[in-house]
Amino acid sequence: MLKVKVFTFSPIQENTYVLYNEDKKAIIIDPGCYFPAEQEQLLQFIQSNDLEVVKLLNTHCHLDHVFGNKWVYDTFKTPLHIHPDEEAMLKMAPLSGDKWGLPFENYQGPLQFLHPGDTVLLGNDALKVIFAPGHSPASICFYSESQTFLIGGDVLFRESIGRTDLPGGNHALLLQSIRNNLFVLPDEVKVFPGHGLTTTIGYEKRNNPFLQ
Repeated sequence: MLKVKVFTFSPIQENTYVLYNEDKKAIIIDPGCYFPAEQEQLLQFIQSNDLEVVKLLNTHCHLDHVFGNKWVYDTFKTPLHIHPDEEAMLKMAPLSGDKWGLPFENYQGPLQFLHPGDTVLLGNDALKVIFAPGHSPASICFYSESQTFLIGGDVLFRESIGRTDLPGGNHALLLQSIRNNLFVLPDEVKVFPGHGLTTTIGYEKRNNPFLQ
């Protein structure tokens, strides 16, 4: 059974997730740790819970979700998993960092590619890869069917959606992704977003003003 720990990092207030199981194996999703103190906070959690980080995943590769990729790889030797069509966004991320006054060293390690319908395993626990482009060219979400939760990145927020005025954004495509790929999930599915508070699929069906 997976436990979910959330950290909120960087001036952009991005949600970084650590998923871990009873065997002390862990996955880090979207490490947004920008400052050394944030890296230390994440490391202390890993060490104090005696966890072994075995996978590094990005839902998408906008700068605030990739700040910590290099640090995670250097610290835990975990190659990065992304959708192949996010590779260009990953390469662009440092330019965005310079533009926003948040320079950082980008991940330069090996890439392993995830595709729609793939399954990410952590012991006996499974996360299904759901394709949900629109906020970025190839955003993906990670769905635990057995525990009814979704790590959603910047696709769907509580009473909001991901912005689409960034490079690679497409508003109509984002709405289509949410309706066709996320709203088909059970209403009780808990959504852990890339920013802000958790929500559920059912709540957003009823209350999200962008999707009425």
